[in-house]
Amino acid sequence: MLYHPDKHRDPELKRQAEALFNLVHEAYEVLSEPQARAIYDIYGKRGLDVDGWEVVERKRSPAEIREEYERLQREREERRLQQRTNPKGSISVGIDATDLFDRYEEDYEDMVGGVPHIEINRMHISQSIEAPLTTKDTAILSGSLSTHNGNGGGTINLALRRVTSTKGWGEVELGAGDTHGPLFGMKIFRNLTPRCFATAQCGLQFSSRGVRPGVTTVLARHLDKNTMGYLQWRWGIQSSMNTSVVRDTKSSHFTVAVQLGIPHTFMMMSYQYKFQDEDQTKIKGSVKSGFFGTVVEYGAERKISRHSVVGATVSVGVPQGVSLKIKLNRASQTYFFPIHLTDQLLPSAVFYATVGPLVFYLAIQQLVIRPYVRAQKEQELEKQRESSASNIAKKKQEAEAAVLLMQESVRRIIEAEESRMGLIILNAWYGKFVTDNSRKHERAKVIDVTVPLQCLVKDSKLILTEASKSGLPGFYDPCVGEEKSLKVLYQFRGVMHQVLSGDTEPLRIPKQSHRIDSDT
Repeated sequence: MLYHPDKHRDPELKRQAEALFNLVHEAYEVLSEPQARAIYDIYGKRGLDVDGWEVVERKRSPAEIREEYERLQREREERRLQQRTNPKGSISVGIDATDLFDRYEEDYEDMVGGVPHIEINRMHISQSIEAPLTTKDTAILSGSLSTHNGNGGGTINLALRRVTSTKGWGEVELGAGDTHGPLFGMKIFRNLTPRCFATAQCGLQFSSRGVRPGVTTVLARHLDKNTMGYLQWRWGIQSSMNTSVVRDTKSSHFTVAVQLGIPHTFMMMSYQYKFQDEDQTKIKGSVKSGFFGTVVEYGAERKISRHSVVGATVSVGVPQGVSLKIKLNRASQTYFFPIHLTDQLLPSAVFYATVGPLVFYLAIQQLVIRPYVRAQKEQELEKQRESSASNIAKKKQEAEAAVLLMQESVRRIIEAEESRMGLIILNAWYGKFVTDNSRKHERAKVIDVTVPLQCLVKDSKLILTEASKSGLPGFYDPCVGEEKSLKVLYQFRGVMHQVLSGDTEPLRIPKQSHRIDSDT
């Protein structure tokens, strides 16, 4: 009724009213027809445009349309499955930096004029990709290269995995290398009960010394909602028996394990605390003791970008000495740098291994990471603004035209509300507000929406549902891609109030408001 052309005599207002009325009429036609509404609910507005985007027959029932939609979803999932390779890789670079600290334990004459000698003594590179053959069969190709003190070797493996049922899968693996010879292995996974599963793996390693068989079995059970128990038995290469309990919750991760085996027998306990922040910070510590000695480790990890996590761990043990382990996870790639600092328990090595990475991280965070992330966000926002500039300009014109058409209705609404001392919108702004002192350099981006909000007042009430307010009549998005709010200053029963609401937050006025003095 507000946008009907016959309600406006001015030629310019009549032309603007016709454009807005056509949009309302189009929405009414779609929402009032069950078939068209079902298509719109599933596909959006593009589903109504037949040219260039064929969908389903227009006169099918909503149930048939949804079945067709599910079929298209399955086909799209199959195409995505065919294209997915799921690459995973890791690079490990071992660094020997013992000369930094152990040289000070030597005689003075041996160290004068010398430069600490730091070298890379080992490297390991591994990579794997998956190739789905069918919905049940997957081929996995993996390879690795290793070197230690000038001697190295590599292996390549091909595995075929088949999902036999909803309860399990089986895998056959073939491999070859220049140091170990051919390899043949099989692996089976099976859910025994809803709370228990088992895996069994066997392999034959061929070499010049003969055939070395190996068998590994694992039995796992859910002890409660957050706790798992594991029993592992390994025979052949490095035979052992291991039992462990793992408890993982939203805020912590705890593990205790005991192993009896040749050559390694040990007991291990570790604890990790997870901070509930956007950077997903974690601190951890562990103690491991066995026939080889005792090792204490502590460290932390933190998310530095959307796909990257960096962590550092200090390892102090007897007889291993002191080591610093730095790890960077970037999507599905892992980069690991174990740095051996000293063979002895030196307080100076422990201090520098603890403080050094922390100072380095804070410096990089302030000087590199935060400026880079801020620049990336600005670039993304700028691209988003450029791509939507024409659409926003059109929405702005529609909003301005709607405000002109609302003037007469708003005048009558204000007169009616004043007569009953009802709800009067004094001022209203929508967009990005800058109130934090640390963000004073940013510019506020708001638009005046006093008239559109007053037009929505009915019986001294204003009710906005849980949806973006940029779609309301007379509104548009003044800051695409940024957080927006609605600030309203209004008068009800002769008293002034102020309320601030998020973009998609439901709003009801005069309920849940903040009262301010008339002088303010």
